[in-house]
Amino acid sequence: MDSQRNILLIALALVSFLLFQQWQVAKNPTPQPVEQAQSSSTLPAPSFADELDPAPTQQASAKTITVTTDVLTLSIDAVGGDVVHADLNQYSAELDSSDPFVLLKNEPGHQFIAQSGLVGPQGIDLSSSNRPHYAVSADSFVLADGQDELRIPMTYSANGLEYTKTFIVKRGSYALDVEYNVVNNSGTNATFGMYAHLRQNLMDDGGSITMPTYRGGAYSTEETRYKKYSFDDMQDRNLSLPLPDGQGWAAMIQHYFASAWIPRNEAGTNLYTRVIGSLGDIGVRMPNKTIANGDSAQFTATLWVGPKLQDQMSEVAPNLDLVVDYGWLWFIAKPLHMLLSFIQSFVGNWGVAIICLTFIVRGAMYPLTKAQYTSMAKMRMLQPKLQAMRERIGDDRQRMSQEMMELYKKEKVNPLGGCLPLVLQMPIFIALYWALMESVELRHSPFFGWIHDLSAQDPYYILPLLMGASMFLIQKMSPTTVTDPMQQKIMTFMPVMFTFFFLFFPSGLVLYWLVSNIVTLIQQSLIYKALEKKGLHSK
Repeated sequence: MDSQRNILLIALALVSFLLFQQWQVAKNPTPQPVEQAQSSSTLPAPSFADELDPAPTQQASAKTITVTTDVLTLSIDAVGGDVVHADLNQYSAELDSSDPFVLLKNEPGHQFIAQSGLVGPQGIDLSSSNRPHYAVSADSFVLADGQDELRIPMTYSANGLEYTKTFIVKRGSYALDVEYNVVNNSGTNATFGMYAHLRQNLMDDGGSITMPTYRGGAYSTEETRYKKYSFDDMQDRNLSLPLPDGQGWAAMIQHYFASAWIPRNEAGTNLYTRVIGSLGDIGVRMPNKTIANGDSAQFTATLWVGPKLQDQMSEVAPNLDLVVDYGWLWFIAKPLHMLLSFIQSFVGNWGVAIICLTFIVRGAMYPLTKAQYTSMAKMRMLQPKLQAMRERIGDDRQRMSQEMMELYKKEKVNPLGGCLPLVLQMPIFIALYWALMESVELRHSPFFGWIHDLSAQDPYYILPLLMGASMFLIQKMSPTTVTDPMQQKIMTFMPVMFTFFFLFFPSGLVLYWLVSNIVTLIQQSLIYKALEKKGLHSK
């Protein structure tokens, strides 16, 4: 197999990969819901849909509290204590924009908020139209310089019960804790359970065939480390999964960013979804606690609202970092991302890091590349003998196959030697595709010159055109045994086809493929010179 046939196989694999990943986005499999397990030590959580008023209308807010840290600016509704707006201070909305990226919002046509409350026999959040009006000491809170933690208490009293809902934010962290402290002076027992869910308008997954992105739900349980649960899945069936040990999380994810509720080891927690009109909820319902008169109890959950930063997310909750979805080649993509990040920490430019990574990957594959071209050269040297064998044997395919294998064995030629580098190169390419597309670190990261965002396509299509030209040069440098006119036309068309696809790829990925082609041209030149000295290479 010569290098031009390799190009054809690469093209077919690339097209198949693009079509397959788009099919995956459109047809994400729906997991079967699991009936909630009951524990003898905790009361089973009733169906959340039976507990909460299904009306999705939000009660008019008396006021909104602003909380500012070095990385977040949050708006918290004094009615119910929901997080209704979240700015990510260190991420711009658009390239070169001074406006921060808005993750949570409560706007007409697009609601995406983080709700939490208390339900149960004495719950105060059972009706969406009659939620508690919390008292707060100030309208805004700011994490001061040198201050590592900021607490925002919100208080409410009714029927002898005192509620304090406290938001706890920390410097440099996109995770905030939400604590409920309830003191019971009502003269009788009181029973509560905490819920926390993310609510968002049902919408399309988004993306395109070259850059498929996912917007929707995701969750983790003790049995399932990571699973997407799309808006279509939510509309088909409400999810109800037990978290016997309270380990897991419920999230809404999108390209580069995620929000998630994490219960804090509350045995008997239930993970759920529900759809109300045009809104979808995914969240956790923690088990009820009964508070005797004169006693108090605490309920706690953690809200992540921020970028998909794997190191930080893995510290917040087990498997939360898996929302950075590298697909089925994650075992290659994750080490590549780690290596890329390590290189970037030294060179200080993600584009330069991609170039260095390309040289490392292609350098590691050089022995295989050398074996590939050597095998191709030997195969070309055997063409006259193979042609004579065909003329001598005729249509006896079995005998032809046997004698060909004997010839290969005698000449020490592996007919599949040219395929191995291709077989290894495509998984690496696909894994790097996902690593680059899922890495929020590359978002709005410049290279040089006209490349201001390695996560976006080249605005002037210069890199794709250079990539296509380099592929054309590889074809011209590679001698071929293809004589069929149709195959020759297909081979000639391959660089054009690749260039068209790469027009819409992230420029970081095109940069990798361009540099990879340049390395291939250099390696080809060196290998062919060595083969010519041995008399194996002939054009």
